[in-house]
Amino acid sequence: MPAVDLDALQARLRAFAAERQWQPFHTPKNLAMALMVEAAELAEIFQWMTPEQSLAVRDDAALKEPIADEVADVLLYLLQLADHAGVDLADAVERKLVKNAHKHPVPGI
Repeated sequence: MPAVDLDALQARLRAFAAERQWQPFHTPKNLAMALMVEAAELAEIFQWMTPEQSLAVRDDAALKEPIADEVADVLLYLLQLADHAGVDLADAVERKLVKNAHKHPVPGI
């Protein structure tokens, strides 16, 4: 599977929204709310599963597509939110990984 070019994907999302004249609705606030709705739809799939059942979804053909759809929706809204809020995702991820390493050091080091 090829690597995802986040900048190209954000450009595709911008064009998709522009073709449908959705720009007035794509504010950081609205995109954050839409992201949360999609994350809730993803959580709903797992809501009443045991931990063991949730681990088994990897091999459940009936759940693969619904999970993939919701994961994709979450990613797409996150990319749009970052784009509209002026967040450089690659830079933000790198900085956050450094912060996490300092906050959560390897035990015994």
